[in-house]
Amino acid sequence: MFSYTIPQLLQIVAKSYTWKVKTRDKKLFLTFDDGPHPNITLWVMAQLAEYNARATFFCVGENVKKYPETYKELLKMKHAVGNHTYHHIKGWNTPDDDYLEDIHMASKFIHSPLFRPPYGRILPSQTKKLLSNYQVIMWNYLSGDFDENLNREKSLQVMKRAEPGSIMVFHDSEKAFENLQYLLPKILAYFSEQGYTFESIPYLK
Repeated sequence: MFSYTIPQLLQIVAKSYTWKVKTRDKKLFLTFDDGPHPNITLWVMAQLAEYNARATFFCVGENVKKYPETYKELLKMKHAVGNHTYHHIKGWNTPDDDYLEDIHMASKFIHSPLFRPPYGRILPSQTKKLLSNYQVIMWNYLSGDFDENLNREKSLQVMKRAEPGSIMVFHDSEKAFENLQYLLPKILAYFSEQGYTFESIPYLK
């Protein structure tokens, strides 16, 4: 099970993380986890290009190593990238030194001060050691596209509640692709009609 949104209280308590971007302008921050993928990531970029949209791609190090040309295309198209570990591991289940080493491995391929923990699961001790080098990016809207039993209409209606500065999560992965193909074009079209633009997450430190 997952929650489409993050409770406001949690965002306040866990204030060392970035849950949304402070802005009053009609800007949304779309993010894509777990790529790059040689076909799906290119499809995502094509959808974004129709709206002159920029996004942030949190990449898995081993995928960047496998698909360097797709990664280069992300940079060429002026999208932002972030570190998503090398092996897509859960911080909760990994000793701190091993977790940090995995992030360091990914940093050899992904040159970015932005980091998102896979599954959003990271220990406070790991966060403390990361904050000197990274801005830890979470989200306040989760599409749930990874869920094979996703209620797409419910996801779409919840996502449409996003407000200026919201960070949305999608996945450019094979598991999520069928749901992503349904959700992403509709989100882009809906918010564009509302006067929103789509931006990459800025480094705030």
